[in-house]
Amino acid sequence: MFFLLTSQFVINTGVKVKLPASKTNEQTTPSRLVVSITPEGKVYLGSKLTELSTLSGALDDVKTKSGENNLIIRADKKVEIDLVIRVIDAAKSIGIDRFTIETEKESF
Repeated sequence: MFFLLTSQFVINTGVKVKLPASKTNEQTTPSRLVVSITPEGKVYLGSKLTELSTLSGALDDVKTKSGENNLIIRADKKVEIDLVIRVIDAAKSIGIDRFTIETEKESF
C-alpha cells in the first residue's frame, strides 16, 4: 500500500472541503478516482454524492473505465479518521492500493 500527502495539484470536484495543512507536499498525478468527504460526513465520488455502502461498486466502475489505481482522498480537516479508513477499506476491497491524501500547504 502506498500513501502520499500532496497539495500541489488542485483538484476541482465542486465539493467544498477545508483540507488539513501540511508543511511538506508532493506533486500528484491527476486521477478520476477522487473521493471528497465533507465535514458532515457526506462522501462524494468526483462530484456525485455516494453512500458509503455503495462506494466500492462506484469506485470499481470508475477504475474499470479509467484504468487508474490511485485514489485521491480530499477529506475535510474536521472529518474523523474512522470515516477516512472506511473509504480506504472500500477502495482496497476492489484492488486499489495507491492512496493520496490531499492537503493544503501550511502557511507560516
